[in-house]
Amino acid sequence: MYERNPVVAGQFYELFEDDLKKQIEDCFLKKKFGPEKLPAVNEKGERKIVGLVVPHAGYMYSGPIATNSYFHLTLDGRPEDFIVIGPNHTGLGTSVSVMDEGTWKTPLGKVSINSELAKSIIKNSEMTRKDVTAHIQEHSIEVQLPFLQYVYKKFNFVPICMLDQSYEACSDLANSIAKTIANKNAVIIASSDFTHFETNEIAHKKDKNALDAIKKLDAKKFLEAVNFENISICGYGPIATMLLAAKKLNAKSCEIIKYATSGDITGDTSSVVGYAAVKVIK
Repeated sequence: MYERNPVVAGQFYELFEDDLKKQIEDCFLKKKFGPEKLPAVNEKGERKIVGLVVPHAGYMYSGPIATNSYFHLTLDGRPEDFIVIGPNHTGLGTSVSVMDEGTWKTPLGKVSINSELAKSIIKNSEMTRKDVTAHIQEHSIEVQLPFLQYVYKKFNFVPICMLDQSYEACSDLANSIAKTIANKNAVIIASSDFTHFETNEIAHKKDKNALDAIKKLDAKKFLEAVNFENISICGYGPIATMLLAAKKLNAKSCEIIKYATSGDITGDTSSVVGYAAVKVIK
């Protein structure tokens, strides 16, 4: 059975277990940008969260924003499975690639793929294929796992990597995911950063327009905003897919939990990347 080793440990996040735990805790406690509290799973949570948007840059930049999504999730209860959708930065593999078996390693241990859910997503989709190649060097899914391991310890997941981020691909994948996880205790995570390498002022302006459409759970308007305003959101396909699937799973509302840019965090506002923490609720 295939075991994927981490490719950005020691780069995007700390290489060793104790250092990584401390780094994650620092992200949760980061003043102004993190929730400023360590998470504790509410075992009696209502489990209303259907989907999340979480950034995937280096933890020193986007980690505090990412922890807001996971903090809210722990208040909501304990999901059993996560469908983690990320964009394909490498160009490797098929158009929409699912790993349907095996484990992923991080410095915090191993995470198993839910083969039953993964195979069902492939079966119920016209455009999705079983593929390992797209995942070997891709970071967008990997960086979510240590956060999940820190707060939940044990869980299963399905990694999905999107090279094709067209509306057709998003709709096809969303239909398949919704059909597969209906009546399951699962959460869809869209892994994405927002505007890349614009000034802080422009990033805030462009990303607000995108987030306004996301808040309305309107995947088409979101994609139109991305295209019309040339917003360099790398995971627009995963976000649109999550929104479409969430609505099919009876999602009723969306909250923009936190938004900031790398410039807000580091002070260098000349060329920034935007990060958003978002939850979609039924």
